[in-house]
Amino acid sequence: MDGNNRWAKQRKLSGVAGHREGVERIREVMSACQELNVEVLTLFAFSSENWKRPKREVDALMSLFQVYLKREAKDLKKRGVKLQVVGNRSQFSPALNTAIAKAEQLTNVAEAKTTLVIAADYGGRWDIAHTAAKLAEKALAGEIAPADIDEMLFTQHTALANLPDIDLLVRTGGEQRISNFVLWQAAYAELHFSPVLWPDFSGETLKNAADDFYSRQRRFGKTQEQCAEPLKQGGQHA
Repeated sequence: MDGNNRWAKQRKLSGVAGHREGVERIREVMSACQELNVEVLTLFAFSSENWKRPKREVDALMSLFQVYLKREAKDLKKRGVKLQVVGNRSQFSPALNTAIAKAEQLTNVAEAKTTLVIAADYGGRWDIAHTAAKLAEKALAGEIAPADIDEMLFTQHTALANLPDIDLLVRTGGEQRISNFVLWQAAYAELHFSPVLWPDFSGETLKNAADDFYSRQRRFGKTQEQCAEPLKQGGQHA
């Protein structure tokens, strides 16, 4: 979700105002996902590298995150959305970790049909290294043999282990790179780069990205003739 600071600068506002406006877009985009029958939406809210930003901005982002969790958890549950936060939580304040735990517990209900994943203090390289460390510990403990480690076992120990691979990766704000996001899970993802700054990213903008996705043919190593059928809507992970 890129472009909050640029959006604010264009309007002579503080960067915090841009982040605050960006938080408001989540609700609309989540609604569009439910209309499109997207099962999982993962949002890159705060990267491992974002700690390098000015302390005032980092503090504001942590505060906004906590406010969002407290404000939206009940509404997410009402709309059938399960919340899941992935990333390294060790640097979060006790209050933020408590808010995360409460929101996840409140929305973890059997009737939830959609999953909203918030990646916070997350990085694709961190996820891969952390997974490798966990498997190494299991191998040292004799729980698994090194020869047992394959792509499937590795996937089962990543931060997004309980979720399907990424189908569509959308980058907003005109940047055309992945920036250390879901590196393992996006191996076969379709990439969509939008020039729209995140605070201006609407449900319709997401639907345009979905139209782009459904116009493509995903071959996964097969020939064009083997994959003649068009993509079907629903059951995707964005």
